[in-house]
Amino acid sequence: MTGKEGVYDEAEGGQWSRPPPFPSGAGGLVSTADDYLAFAQMLMNRGEHGKGRILSAPSVEAMTRDQLTPPQKASGLVPGYFDTHGWGFGMSVTSGADELSSTPGRYGWEGGMGTSWFNDPREGLLAILMTNRMWSSPNPPDVCRDFWKHAYASIRD
Repeated sequence: MTGKEGVYDEAEGGQWSRPPPFPSGAGGLVSTADDYLAFAQMLMNRGEHGKGRILSAPSVEAMTRDQLTPPQKASGLVPGYFDTHGWGFGMSVTSGADELSSTPGRYGWEGGMGTSWFNDPREGLLAILMTNRMWSSPNPPDVCRDFWKHAYASIRD
């Protein structure tokens, strides 16, 4: 890495300028801030959005509950990560107190392309951060950490 800023994916002819030949449920999602908010609100509302149900409440509960076994957590990802985190179906789940919250249950996604989203049902917190900066390591950049710290600070009594 040179430190020089550049365009990762050109708007004309780039990877995300057209539908993929083989859609992936594991990456490459492109959407709008409004759609991201609707998705997060649907999960916060246990599968309901607007006047309809998108997912069953048990499906949302399974998606947002830690599904990893102790041996899977022992395999490691980022050193110490699984001490307070797990993995639901497609998203990170806090399983213990961490640097942001003393209660488990927060779930969401921090993407290496610069988007970070979490719901904290116990606090009634839904927050989305969209940046134009790719991550340079498996650890969130300072802008993500600062965003989450300030989001929690804004709801503290």
